[in-house]
Amino acid sequence: MLGLTVPVSIQTHLSWDYTTAHPRIQRLYDEARQLQWDEIKDIDWTCQSEAAESDPSAFGRAAFNESFLAAYGESMWRHFRRQQQSWMVSQFLHGEQAALVVSARLAEVLPDVALKGYAASQAAEEARHVAVFLRYANERLSERYAVSPSFELLLEQILRDSQWDVLALGMHVMVEALALAAFRLANSTFEDPLIRRITHLTARDEARHVSFGVLLLDGLYTRMSASELRYREDFVLEAAALLGRRYLLTEVWERLGIDSGKGTDFARSNEMMKAYRCTIFARVVHTLNRVGLMTERVRTGFDRLGLVGAATRSRTNR
Repeated sequence: MLGLTVPVSIQTHLSWDYTTAHPRIQRLYDEARQLQWDEIKDIDWTCQSEAAESDPSAFGRAAFNESFLAAYGESMWRHFRRQQQSWMVSQFLHGEQAALVVSARLAEVLPDVALKGYAASQAAEEARHVAVFLRYANERLSERYAVSPSFELLLEQILRDSQWDVLALGMHVMVEALALAAFRLANSTFEDPLIRRITHLTARDEARHVSFGVLLLDGLYTRMSASELRYREDFVLEAAALLGRRYLLTEVWERLGIDSGKGTDFARSNEMMKAYRCTIFARVVHTLNRVGLMTERVRTGFDRLGLVGAATRSRTNR
């Protein structure tokens, strides 16, 4: 059976103190209830599977026209688009299952009842996301992609860590902030209106999940020792490297029958593809700033990885 098994020892925590007030957590919880959507009632699954061809000046087409793939003609563009979208939806599906597992873990290990309650409500939302992306994959994708090896490695590192703040840091700050940015760019990266509707609704939930992570980690890192802080910096830099590697699209090149080395070299060096990675990582940078972990060392590491655009770089240097 395909899957990932991570043996780990954790401490389950139950609190008998029900007096702690978390007004900001309560607001998030109330918002989640008010904005809850239904995967059947709020999504038109009968809508046409594909919209008209994208504007030739769109971001993806412009990158394609600059690539070695352009020599293969229009049929390769259509094939590339289908494979790229299948890859992205597949990775969204895998990511939502990962978020489901981490949310459930947080409900077990967080120190008080209010935090546990919100983590549990998030787990329910992640389960709905899994169901929606799975249905879309079953009904609209001709083929799926396995989880990217670099993401699987990151997930293993997140789940192996017994410290709850690292769970939240890995999932809410790194993975979900990146996913939120990708979901919000869906209108320019997907042609199918159905998946654009799904990613729009999912992004609304993801914004709350990122906010929950920020509330969990607010002020925590200012109280840590230098060695504890360095451990989190190392974790963030490794997570960024693994997530950035995923967007080199190695699996897509292989599926297209293209030399993967040539494809990843193009993805790594093409200015438009670099700009896309910087755009989605800008949300991660913003969230790291909010929790106090966009340190000079982390910023330098992101810069070295090519994950900080000029605009983001100027903001983090202020």
